[in-house]
Amino acid sequence: MNKRSIAIFAAFGGFVLSSCAAANNTAMESVPQNAAINQVAARPQALTADVEMQLNKTAPVKIKAQLIKKATMSLVVESVDKSINEITQIIEKQQGDVIKLAQNQPKEELGRSSASIQVRVPQNSLDETLNHFAKLGTVKNRSITAEDVGDRIVDYQAQLVNLRRTEANLQKIMDKAGSIRDTLSVSQELSNIRDSIERIDAQLKNLQNQVSYSTISLNLEAAVSTNNPQRGFGLQVQETWNQSTNSMGRFSMGLLKLVIWLMVYSPYAFILVFSVYGYNRWRATRAGS
Repeated sequence: MNKRSIAIFAAFGGFVLSSCAAANNTAMESVPQNAAINQVAARPQALTADVEMQLNKTAPVKIKAQLIKKATMSLVVESVDKSINEITQIIEKQQGDVIKLAQNQPKEELGRSSASIQVRVPQNSLDETLNHFAKLGTVKNRSITAEDVGDRIVDYQAQLVNLRRTEANLQKIMDKAGSIRDTLSVSQELSNIRDSIERIDAQLKNLQNQVSYSTISLNLEAAVSTNNPQRGFGLQVQETWNQSTNSMGRFSMGLLKLVIWLMVYSPYAFILVFSVYGYNRWRATRAGS
C-alpha cells in the first residue's frame, strides 16, 4: 500500500470518528432541551392549579348591611293642630327632628284641614315612633322601605384611604421639590387630591347619617270639617276604646306594682303580726294569773 492510499484511509477514518462524536453530542444536547420544553409546557398547568387553590382559600368578604329606612303614614285625626303638638312632643322624646311642616286650611265650608310633616328619628326608634303616631288617630296606610348602601360606604372608605395615602406622598414630594415650577405643579395636584377627599368624605358622612336616622313622612287629615265640630261616630268609638284600654292597662299596672310592694315588705308584716300576737298572749297570761 502506497503512502497516498494510507493518507486517504486515515482521512476517511477521522471523518467517520468525528461524525459519530457529533451525533453523540447532538443526542446528548437534545435530551435536556426536550426536558426543558416539557417543563415549560407543564408550568401553566401548575400555575393554574396554584391560582385555583388560592382562589378557593380566599373566602368572599361579607359586607355588613347598612340600611337607609324610610317610612310613610297617613292618619285621620280629630284635630290637626292638636296632633301636630303631640307629634312634636313625641319627636323630642325620641331625640329626633322635624324637617318639614306644611299645614293646609280648607277654603270650602265643609273642607277638612290637613297637614304634611316630615321628621327624622334614630333608626332604632323607628318602630316605636310609628306606634306612637298610630295612637293619634286612624291609620289609613303605613309603609316602610329600606335600601342597603353597605357597598357604597365601603367603596367611599377605600377611596379615602387611597386618596389620603396619595396626599401624604405628594406632600413628601412637595417638601423635596427644588424648583418653583415643580413646587407649583405638585401643589396643584395636592389641591385636587384634597378637593376629592373633602367631596368623598362629605358623601360618606351623608350616607352614614341617613343610616343612623330614619325619615318619616306623615300626612294628617281631620276626621270632620273645620266648621262642623261634630265628630264622626267611628272616631268617637275608637277614642272611647283607646281610653278604656289605656285605663285598664294603667289599673292593671297599678295592681301589679302593689303586689310587688307587698311581697317585698311581707317579712316586716309577719314580724308585726307575730309581735302583736305575742303581746296579746302575754297580756292574757298575765291577766289569768
